[in-house]
Amino acid sequence: MSHLCIDVGNTSIHYGLVSGQTVQCAGQFPTHNFDRTPSPEFAHAVAPLIAQAEGVSYCSVVPAINDNLCASLADFAKPIFHLTCETCTGLDLAYPKPYEIGEDRIANAIAAQEFYGIPAIVIDMGTAVTFDIISSKGYEGGIIAPGLAVMTHYLHEQTALLPELKPEDLVHIEGAIGKSTIDAMKLGVAVGFSGMIQSILNKVSDGLVERSEANPVVLSTGGSVANLTKDWAQKSEFVQDLTLMGLGVAVKRQK
Repeated sequence: MSHLCIDVGNTSIHYGLVSGQTVQCAGQFPTHNFDRTPSPEFAHAVAPLIAQAEGVSYCSVVPAINDNLCASLADFAKPIFHLTCETCTGLDLAYPKPYEIGEDRIANAIAAQEFYGIPAIVIDMGTAVTFDIISSKGYEGGIIAPGLAVMTHYLHEQTALLPELKPEDLVHIEGAIGKSTIDAMKLGVAVGFSGMIQSILNKVSDGLVERSEANPVVLSTGGSVANLTKDWAQKSEFVQDLTLMGLGVAVKRQK
């Protein structure tokens, strides 16, 4: 049986019907719709999926809306599983303060462990860019860096004359020298973003190898992957619904 898996992010909620590595009918819903009350619109959107599901599995980085999310699903009378550091099974959290780990990062780590093997590095490119390291010790920790949207917004917000770039402005960047303010910004953000990702990946990979771990599997997920330079297509395996896959595994491990 499949589960309705829900990943609550800062700006949007991703959901889909998950069975193993298969994710069907994936969709998105604005997070702010849950700010004050349960959302009948969300319940309507997922009703066809939850009717086919054994239950619900979710993770959230916005704790304030968790109660409203669960209330939105209450009428379906399906069991609801919340993945946290306390409900995570089958993956050791080798981390001094496990309650500080984002629940989506735990889900990513579980999916990497289950389907791709260890050691693994998971790069999730959302509002923030997170690197998570899963080794023979379990989930070890990671790195958090600014995401692409944060970079572009900050440039615009902190300067009088620079416009705010949109993500679509940063696809298919050509040339190495900007011939206008916009082109200079595009190159600075797009090339700089890729360079930041590469530098962090090199440091983490070298650290694992120095510890006699095998060369890690590198997985990437999140919408900003499309804004990396073309050579990145060979450097990681992109898994679009990695977090949802991990939620599906996490709830199965409860049995």
